[in-house]
Amino acid sequence: MEKKYNWGIDLGGTKIECAILDQYDPTQVILRERIDTESIKGYDHIISQVGRLIDSVSQKVGFRPTRLGFATPGVLDPASQTMKNCNTTSMNGKPMAADLAKVVGCEVVLANDANCFALAEALLGAVQEINKEAQVVFGVILGTGVGGGLVVNGKVINGLHGIGGEWGHNILEEGGEPCYCGKAGCVEKVIAGPSLELFYERQTGDKKKLKDIVQAYIAGSDSNATVTMERLFEYYGKAISTIINVIDPDVIVIGGGVGNIDLLYSEGYERIKKYIFNSGEVLTPIVKPKLGDSAGVFGAAML
Repeated sequence: MEKKYNWGIDLGGTKIECAILDQYDPTQVILRERIDTESIKGYDHIISQVGRLIDSVSQKVGFRPTRLGFATPGVLDPASQTMKNCNTTSMNGKPMAADLAKVVGCEVVLANDANCFALAEALLGAVQEINKEAQVVFGVILGTGVGGGLVVNGKVINGLHGIGGEWGHNILEEGGEPCYCGKAGCVEKVIAGPSLELFYERQTGDKKKLKDIVQAYIAGSDSNATVTMERLFEYYGKAISTIINVIDPDVIVIGGGVGNIDLLYSEGYERIKKYIFNSGEVLTPIVKPKLGDSAGVFGAAML
């Protein structure tokens, strides 16, 4: 059998990682390499860093890619073919797909990093352990920010506007905190880690890390920690219920730092029952990811 390979790039704000996977057995990693993005130096420098990384990896393996998948912050707008919604703001409005294809010398496919996370966990990660026959998988990023990705029959659903699976910027709390997206009370501004820490600080005047708030809640030693965690459970239940009500996925995978809180899979899961359109019965497996920080680059390679 002729050797074939899948190449992927995870293009983040602080690092760029390349991985080459065996096409017939994607669990076999041929090579991984990462360099700093140095995004403070601007868009053109980011593009040149990608080119430098591909040159380095190609030299080590002795061949160049014929097709490259990219996990990116934000999305490529299908109509304008320019980037939007990137927290690395220098990328916004730029024809990144065309520029990347030029610098790496091959066809490129771009997808939002949350979509790549969902794809990797569906095809190579947690979903394979839960339900190998799963047709619909939703991947949640719940950490410093909030995002989502939708995979159906092994393919990312990008959507007409390129925002398929976007979950973090739906309004969850009317009259809530203003968001950079222009709305207020988005999911991200309610249950992301920094948003929960800010809520606690406003109740107490005391800055505390989310992990310490969780521990205080478990110990029962801080009534404000209890209020903060109850806020998380309640709004998490409401937000997840909308995913189930609309697409009813076979599995939901929760990534990100907030997703590591074990109570989300018990207390948080119970709150979903209040809002789901199924007489209070929830059967959806909601699980932690298996691939860790490999998910982005593996998902990019699987594009």
